[in-house]
Amino acid sequence: METLKNERMDQLMKALLTLETVEEAYTFLEDLCSINELKAMEQRYTVASMLRNKIPYNVIVKETGASTTTISRVNRSLRYGKNGYEIVMGRLEAEENQ
Repeated sequence: METLKNERMDQLMKALLTLETVEEAYTFLEDLCSINELKAMEQRYTVASMLRNKIPYNVIVKETGASTTTISRVNRSLRYGKNGYEIVMGRLEAEENQ
């Protein structure tokens, strides 16, 4: 199985960890990614949030414009992935509840 982990990828991850504000994140990611790449990531994140909240596929398709293939892929990540969505969403929920 191919792994993403290597020295250059570590540098990118460390760069992301230096961002301190939403504005800094916008600035960096708009330089790093195309608008379409960012919109695709935003869509996947929204789909993950909706799936996590037990929203049905047909509603997700209607509200996000995501294909059922994308929704299925995100759902597979939520169920069998590395728990990344859960880490981030759990922390954001905890932060909101403080």
